[in-house]
Amino acid sequence: MPNKASAKKALRQTEKRSARNLVIKKAYKDAVKATKKSLDAGEKDVKEVLRLTQKKLDKAAKKGVIKKNTASRKLSRLMKKANGVAK
Repeated sequence: MPNKASAKKALRQTEKRSARNLVIKKAYKDAVKATKKSLDAGEKDVKEVLRLTQKKLDKAAKKGVIKKNTASRKLSRLMKKANGVAK
């Protein structure tokens, strides 16, 4: 355990940020899984699911949970898969 007040505060901040980041990370991972599942099932409502996934990925990138290029790469791969299914 930290002894100094500033170290105690830093620990509290880290725990709070970690909890917030975990919620955001879980949200975008669940969205990606849902998109992949709907693509594999060949559902017609893929555009809406992709839109929500893009929103979650962009939010995670904006908050700094993942890097901007990581979000872009994940979305690009999903879009490529969706376009392949549509053809």
